[in-house]
Amino acid sequence: MPPLTDVDELLAHQLPEPHPNVQTHHPHWRESYFFIAHRRAALGDVVILTMATYPQRQAMDSLQMGRVGGVPVIGHQARDHGGDPHTPVVGGARVEIVRPYEEIRLVADPGVCELGMDLTWRARTRPYGLRRGTMRAGHELIWDQSHMFQSGTYEGTYTHAGTTHEVAEGEWWGQRDHSWGVRDHGRCPLWLWFQVQLEDGFLGVWHWELANGAHIYTDGCWAPTDGGEPVPLVDFAHDVEWVDAEGRAAAYGANGETAVGLRGTATFTLATGERVVVHADGRFDRPYEPFQRGGLSQVLVTTDDGRRGSAIFEVTGSHHHRYFPDTSPQGTLPS
Repeated sequence: MPPLTDVDELLAHQLPEPHPNVQTHHPHWRESYFFIAHRRAALGDVVILTMATYPQRQAMDSLQMGRVGGVPVIGHQARDHGGDPHTPVVGGARVEIVRPYEEIRLVADPGVCELGMDLTWRARTRPYGLRRGTMRAGHELIWDQSHMFQSGTYEGTYTHAGTTHEVAEGEWWGQRDHSWGVRDHGRCPLWLWFQVQLEDGFLGVWHWELANGAHIYTDGCWAPTDGGEPVPLVDFAHDVEWVDAEGRAAAYGANGETAVGLRGTATFTLATGERVVVHADGRFDRPYEPFQRGGLSQVLVTTDDGRRGSAIFEVTGSHHHRYFPDTSPQGTLPS
């Protein structure tokens, strides 16, 4: 008899299976939350909380990570499902959905977690659901995922190395994501996740490429802060480069040895025909080494029409002719 959970009492099934069973029994099937908070108008600390459940492994975990006082920080909490694959609580970390799509509380006990936090995320735009995306290497499934993102503000505190820092109302903003499906990160040649926060809304994109630069998937939106419907993205172009400690263009190398910053432009073309060019310059704050190449950069941005804000530019993957030409990926990549 298949195991049942409390969620199986709800009218919420999408498959003729109990809720813990997913469509594809795969070691990289995961459902996860991702929250990232940063300052509105200046480069500073970055605070990130993840929460993910893995049906095949029967496990859940959470990362508490970012950059505090110029120092990269990462902590990990994990638990077995133990009959509960749904409740987002792992060790000292938890996610509380106070009001769906409006207010969420993030907690990480500083006595247990490397990076503690007690933050409240509140929506500043409507959520945007991206279309399902799939990528294969021959017969092997590499990526098959649905995804949503939404802009919001953050308020509360975070704690590292015994010091508690305030996240004051109106001073921090950022992103939250919810995704589900197969994600074999180490086999994706390149993906870009650019989240641009402006006072009147946000620009977001999720973009994948093959190692030779061929486009596989692009989706995203402009979401205004006036409560209006998000406007879908129909085209996207990127022209960014790694920067070394002297401010010069740098090669990433095998493991990002000299990359300390990121700068360049990203062009968003919307379904309305509007074209927005974003100029970005900032720090490479959260490397993903040694698990995969690249990572998260915190950047200050100016649009071609003069709007200013801050953003997270995620440039990561395994091997790419422009961003990671000198890396040696493991396994066969999509081609």
